Amino acid sequence: MYSIELVENKIAQYQSNGKKMFTSSSFQSHSLVMLHLISRIDKTIPVYFINTGYHFPETLAFKDRIANAFELNVIDIKSDVPKFMQRDGEGKLLFASDPDHCCYLNKTMPVDSLLRSHDVWINGVRADQSSVRASLKEEQPAPHGAVRYHPMLQWTSKMIWQYIKEFKLPSHPLEEKGFASIGCEPCTRRHDPRMQEREARWFGLKKVECGLHTELVVK
Repeated sequence: MYSIELVENKIAQYQSNGKKMFTSSSFQSHSLVMLHLISRIDKTIPVYFINTGYHFPETLAFKDRIANAFELNVIDIKSDVPKFMQRDGEGKLLFASDPDHCCYLNKTMPVDSLLRSHDVWINGVRADQSSVRASLKEEQPAPHGAVRYHPMLQWTSKMIWQYIKEFKLPSHPLEEKGFASIGCEPCTRRHDPRMQEREARWFGLKKVECGLHTELVVK
């Protein structure tokens, strides 16, 4: 079973050591558990939403709804590289021709900047989501001397949905339309029952991660 006390104690430890913390969220349904825990522990911890410029309108509206309901300090961050510069030699936007570089510009770079000014990144990855995430530890070094703290790492999808049911947390509006793992609109498709949770992202490509959990980690 889950325990808020374990997360509460770890955050209190960081605070007693003067650590500057932040968390990030994509505002999917399964992301809400960590946000709800944060709201119960310390609402002042900033929650950064990586606004790539490609999110579904439903995600943006859901983010605002959750920020208000949970009374969270949600802050949008975005790439310093404008979209007109995010094109290949043929003029195509990078999500269509080089999604890895698109993710780097719009997700990895903004969070890398946050790691320069913070000590602890509270991150909601789970080991059961992918082999990449299963290789992480609860506390993992990050670039620039920061630390990644993964309080949900050993949670299962069943535990996530039990928590959501217990606390009556809302669902992302796209779920009822067949979406499971929801990212940027150009790179997300409806979920097929035969797929694993994240296989609807970058469908047909040899890509399962955006770079946040591969490039912004020190092993």
